[in-house]
Amino acid sequence: MEKLPANTGWHWVKQGFALFRQQPGGLSTLFLGYMLIMLLIGSVPLLGQLLPVILVPVFSIAFMQACNDIEQGKRISPKRLLIGFRKPVFAVLFTLGLLYLAMAALALGVSALADDGVFFKLLTGQIEPAAAKNANLGGAMLLALLIYIPGAMAFCFAAPLIYWQNMSLGKAIFFSFFAVLRALKAFVVFILGWFGISVVLSQVVILVFGARESAMMVMLPISVILTVMLHCSFYASYRQIFGAPQPEAAPAPLPIDEE
Repeated sequence: MEKLPANTGWHWVKQGFALFRQQPGGLSTLFLGYMLIMLLIGSVPLLGQLLPVILVPVFSIAFMQACNDIEQGKRISPKRLLIGFRKPVFAVLFTLGLLYLAMAALALGVSALADDGVFFKLLTGQIEPAAAKNANLGGAMLLALLIYIPGAMAFCFAAPLIYWQNMSLGKAIFFSFFAVLRALKAFVVFILGWFGISVVLSQVVILVFGARESAMMVMLPISVILTVMLHCSFYASYRQIFGAPQPEAAPAPLPIDEE
């Protein structure tokens, strides 16, 4: 894994646009199918709030494989949504999701040291924003980010490394963290690029339609398209750092506790 220049992050953004243009309908349909499944899962009592987070690594593989299909000249099939549920890889990806949930919970728990849990209550809708004006939200967010950012780096590429390169859970997390660390400048540009695109588009919509319900209706499909393009850009980053996956690689991950 070689260090990458900062402008590589912008190239990933452009490659994501290029991938999306090849099969916009197929990718959008895949994402809408994913959203429908998430809505159904969200209706499950008790677990409905946790499973959508835990299953993110499982479903992320569908979009990664769809991008790989595009590069191979294949049509995207809705069945791709289910490939993360194949045995034995599902158990490892599900465990990865549990670890991600635990990391996010830890970040929010640590943030409570600065504001007695006001930031957490604000995120979960337990209090109104006006009730948090006197809380140390800045300190709480900083503490949360100190935990979340390294965790996000560790989980960033873990799912595709498990699926395509048959890595164990611990090994995938290790390689993901250091891959992002070595390409940190590129990822900063990548994040800033997507943030800038989102802000500019939202401001254009507000300028044209005003702060009305019509603006929200326009932003909804735009948000879907941007999210799908973001997945495509993420695939571009994986491909450059770790190489293109082998066509139809059969996942056979190592045991979870094996290093």
